[in-house]
Amino acid sequence: MILKGSQRGGARQLAVHLLNDRDNEHASLHALRGFMAEDLHGALLESHAVAKGTQCRQFLFSLSFNPPKGAAVSEESFERAIEEAERRLGLEGQPRAIVFHEKEGRRHAHAVWSRIDARTMQAINLPFFKRRLNELSRELYIEHEWRLPDGLRRDKGKSPLNFSLSEWQQAKRLKLDPREIKDAFQTAWEQSDGQQAFRHALAERGYFLARGDRRGFVALDIHGEVFAIARWADIRTKDVRIKLGEPDALPSVEQAKAEIAGKIDEKLRGFVDEVEQRYDEQMQPLLAARAAFTVTHRAHRDWLRTRQEERQATETQARAARLHKGLRGLWQMLTGAARATRRRNEEEALECQRRDRAERDALVGLPPEKWSSVK
Repeated sequence: MILKGSQRGGARQLAVHLLNDRDNEHASLHALRGFMAEDLHGALLESHAVAKGTQCRQFLFSLSFNPPKGAAVSEESFERAIEEAERRLGLEGQPRAIVFHEKEGRRHAHAVWSRIDARTMQAINLPFFKRRLNELSRELYIEHEWRLPDGLRRDKGKSPLNFSLSEWQQAKRLKLDPREIKDAFQTAWEQSDGQQAFRHALAERGYFLARGDRRGFVALDIHGEVFAIARWADIRTKDVRIKLGEPDALPSVEQAKAEIAGKIDEKLRGFVDEVEQRYDEQMQPLLAARAAFTVTHRAHRDWLRTRQEERQATETQARAARLHKGLRGLWQMLTGAARATRRRNEEEALECQRRDRAERDALVGLPPEKWSSVK
């Protein structure tokens, strides 16, 4: 799973973010350790209060655990990953909170530690934590037999389909698949033997060649988004110069934008708006259905939690009744029956905990018609 961590302050804001159920269909506090408070807001504010005795402003370490798409990860697996991250970062025994988020049937986890050692009243240093987390992330992918992302490979997975973060962000803003963008540039490049041919090949695909601010070659789409030729064609800048020559005869970026604007009439703009509006209208029923499903799912989560708490109380009372008091209790101790009974109670309690955890795990991403399977 992908691990992303950061040192930070802002206890109140972090608590609000972690319990946000607007951007997440489900947000639940899974566990607290080492705090007097019994809720997340109180726990993180408690860390803030302790940090006031030091000069540390980034007194928290926040770490997210994101499994790959389609992976079903149990609570136990998340907990093991969190424990291992804690060990490698040197945060063992520090106050810790764990929160689970669920969105569109996918679950990920957040863990937050206090960096302040209460015994020394000093912040725990976290040298090279990004490198350590990347290494742990790689090991988790291998352990779970998930497909290893290129970014975590030893060779960085160099290939024509390996995009940088800026390329992904640029494509996301345009609502386009970056593979389609790269394919357009690479195909145009392969079909061209010079600047004029390349310019025409790009134009056929909705891109217009221009001169960049640094006298390099760039292309613009009908929205005025600028693309560096070398990056998107996945070639060296030197090779661009060799094939295309000098960009002096090309329009500048601003001139190209003006030319593109002149080629797009109102009818085309209206058509684009119409398509986008139709898309939004078609999405509304789906969004409403998802919202209704989330409400129903939350109600079932509440029902399951209440049912487990009631069952846990009943089972605990039954186990406690096996240990007698008074003379009968003394007799149990003398005969060794009390020890055997306690061992039996511990085993049953652990098995009940595993059963409840399996019921919660089974509910993640489960459609309503199958909820009866965990009742």
